[in-house]
Amino acid sequence: MTNVRNPADMKISRRALAFVALVSSAAFNLATAARRSPSTNRYLAFVGTYTSKTDSKGIYAFEFDAGSGKLTPKGLATETPDPSWVVVHPSGKFAYTANEAGPQSSITAFSIDPKLAKLTRLNQLPAEGQDPCHMSFDKTGKYLLVANYSSGNVVVFPILGDGRLGEHTANVKDGGAPGPNKERQEAPHAHWVSVSPDNRFVLVSDLGLDAILLYRFEAVKGALTPNDPPAAKLAAGAGPRHAAFSVDGRFVYVVNELNSTVTVFAFDGSRGALSDPQVVSTLPKAFQGRNDTAEIVLHPDGKWLFASNRGHDTIAVFSVDSVRGKLEPAGEFATGGKEPRHFAIDPTGQFLLAENQNSNRIVVFRIDPGKGTLTQVSQVDGIPSPVSLAFLPVS
Repeated sequence: MTNVRNPADMKISRRALAFVALVSSAAFNLATAARRSPSTNRYLAFVGTYTSKTDSKGIYAFEFDAGSGKLTPKGLATETPDPSWVVVHPSGKFAYTANEAGPQSSITAFSIDPKLAKLTRLNQLPAEGQDPCHMSFDKTGKYLLVANYSSGNVVVFPILGDGRLGEHTANVKDGGAPGPNKERQEAPHAHWVSVSPDNRFVLVSDLGLDAILLYRFEAVKGALTPNDPPAAKLAAGAGPRHAAFSVDGRFVYVVNELNSTVTVFAFDGSRGALSDPQVVSTLPKAFQGRNDTAEIVLHPDGKWLFASNRGHDTIAVFSVDSVRGKLEPAGEFATGGKEPRHFAIDPTGQFLLAENQNSNRIVVFRIDPGKGTLTQVSQVDGIPSPVSLAFLPVS
């Protein structure tokens, strides 16, 4: 990394650290309880699309019945250009989208009307980089973290009390040696960003650098400073895309787009270090065609890990060793369409919704909790280029 580390810059007061740990622990426990004991079977699902490549107009809303697995279209939630990634705030009051548009890329904040399944724009700010492709919240819900793919930088935006975005508090450029793939790894390409479970570190998956970058996160100011160690390297040409923490936060699972693998790291939460990698393929041994992995999601119970293959057009399933974090392949299941760029598990943990980008189709699968197998129960066609999905509980 190109930044110079200054230990004095990375200090945080004991009182602030204790506060962050307390808030983070409470947020983690509440989120876990919500996953295990959902109070409703009705959800809204907001689906992001590519408007510049299709006849899409923006973000579309659906009603999802977690009792039957039925997905019902509710129409256009809002017009907005190329909303390639959509997230719903933990409060359920606001939604945010990455408008992926090269030098004109932006981040937009919306208020949510759950009764009408509509989004109303609050404000829009420049992404401070090109082609934002992933966003997440810190554990306090006060900050939105954005990964800009083409410019290879990560930006932190504060979330104001009314849901609007404030001026960014951090903007760090990924640094390191590019990978060997000259077409895809000519420069840094930040593709995923998330805080650690205790809210002390920020991890960035950089496809161009074959690395998971590590920063210290100061939640009081929304600041990022380089960590020591600054990164964990993956296999040359792996192309890390997205990642997921284990339920207990001791392991990180990274899906690698360019070589169709998942890398498992042990995570040292005391110093933000990744070690002891295991690498497993997302494809059957006999497969010879083109493939790019896309999304990776851990089941809420922590027993099953899912990753999507584009080309093979399947969801690869792995059983998870809860003690050692290691993975064992448990099969691949066709997604019922082409190019499953994104998929999501519903908040009850019963269903997996696969968005087949090139088939304009979302397919709903029931998850067998004992075997991790997927069985199709419904589908919705005619959705132009579905590429992201975020749930909102409704009464």
